[in-house]
Amino acid sequence: MKTSKLLILILVAALLVVYYFIGTDYLKQRRQNQSLASQISEATQALSQVPPPPSDLEQRLAAAQDGLDAAENDFAVDTNYTRIVNTILRLAEEIGVKAVPLTTQPWTTEEVADRDYSVFRLDLAVTGTFARVSSFLDRLESGEPGTLVIEYLSVEKVPGALGSGSDTGAVSADIKIAVYALLPAAG
Repeated sequence: MKTSKLLILILVAALLVVYYFIGTDYLKQRRQNQSLASQISEATQALSQVPPPPSDLEQRLAAAQDGLDAAENDFAVDTNYTRIVNTILRLAEEIGVKAVPLTTQPWTTEEVADRDYSVFRLDLAVTGTFARVSSFLDRLESGEPGTLVIEYLSVEKVPGALGSGSDTGAVSADIKIAVYALLPAAG
């Protein structure tokens, strides 16, 4: 009889130990469950505040890609610097100003916004009436090549020039121009 009481006592003690481990594990999992439930609730609330994507997102993405392709096509510039200089001189002649190329720099490579470009630089001295020099600058910026940038411009009235109006007074301009072209993709 003592053995059976001892056996029952050991069995009860073992059940209590098992119940203790199961109970503490259950309480631990319940606390984790509550913590995860609150995290899920917070994440759900944060996600509900995110606006849905626009319905025309695909069209906007396609338009942006087309714009990028068009911009990259603008950088497909003829890299023959003689043609570029001659185009500028023809434009000056057409408008009626005198343009003299002072210096040119050979094509160099520059990095702009993590992209490499070939850059050709040209310094010009331009003289003519203010209206014609202004027209020349306007057509120079909006004409070909499309990647031409006026980096520096200084305009002064020519000393001793007749006329008091802006259309009749002669001016001289010092212009520094840069023409950008994409480098061929490294393959």
